[in-house]
Amino acid sequence: MESPTTLVLTRSEVAGLLTMAECIGAVESAFKDYAEGLLPAPGVLGFHAPAGGFHLKVASTGHSQGFFAAKVNANFPGNPKEYGLPTIQGVIALFDLECGKLLALMDSTEITALRTAAATGVAAQYLAREDAAIATICGCGVQGRLQLEAVHQVRPLSSVHCYDQEPSRADRFARDMGERLGIPVRAEAQLATSTLASDIIVTCTPARRHFLGPQQVRPGCFIAAVGADNPEKQEIDPALMSTATVVVDNLDQCRTIGDLHHAIEAGAMSAEQVAADLGSVVAGKHPGRRTREEIIVFDSTGTALQDAAAAAIVYRRALELPEVMRVQLGS
Repeated sequence: MESPTTLVLTRSEVAGLLTMAECIGAVESAFKDYAEGLLPAPGVLGFHAPAGGFHLKVASTGHSQGFFAAKVNANFPGNPKEYGLPTIQGVIALFDLECGKLLALMDSTEITALRTAAATGVAAQYLAREDAAIATICGCGVQGRLQLEAVHQVRPLSSVHCYDQEPSRADRFARDMGERLGIPVRAEAQLATSTLASDIIVTCTPARRHFLGPQQVRPGCFIAAVGADNPEKQEIDPALMSTATVVVDNLDQCRTIGDLHHAIEAGAMSAEQVAADLGSVVAGKHPGRRTREEIIVFDSTGTALQDAAAAAIVYRRALELPEVMRVQLGS
């Protein structure tokens, strides 16, 4: 019998093994399987630090596929300026669900970024109007770029607005993404100028106070609220949450760390008023968009279901690469 080995994958290796289209498909399947009772509930544990925080997220891909994933991530927003390090750093440990063997240790940065954007892609596919053609991206960092790529995968856009508190970052975003996607991308100095003209709005910022309210959104808009991934962060005005149709990635998680959490705390709405979770929409248990005029907010806090689905793809691809590092642990 071969000695058991564990794959060790760097960030660049992971990046070369996972595409946006594949990640969207994997995340869509994971949400659907969970809604159909084929996957156990994912778990999450948070730990605060002075300049950021850590979280542990765990999930499986189901008994038929046989993986269990545990992701430990550090999220420190000041890292790029202070240390020249990424905001998000971490590792995913992937195990065999049948025997508990540690199959792989992989850098989590690329998987976290892609699976976050992929969830928005899935949500936009089911919740944005089919003719949605104009988008606004709020927050022009790495995640903003991936969010736009994911949205464009499922709703081919005719034009894009982008906004960032650092105008130079928005200018770079507009230039780079316009060239990459081959569509007009324009940096805006005023957020409302773009959001009122958009069919799709994505917020992916580290904001701690809401900046998008009902007066800045037109009927029929789909909003992906991505930035609020801890209790201190907030992007969406509770007044907008209370008047929109709210769809969540995970209800238990969103009512403790998402924009839903802030709307509940403000007394603007209750958890019972949430229309559905995304998995139920994907599985056909909830109709998703019901009218052209309906404003829908997708509260995306990020679940381990997404991490496990993406990590499984990376692991299977990595097995085919002879140059990947393999180590023996516990020997």
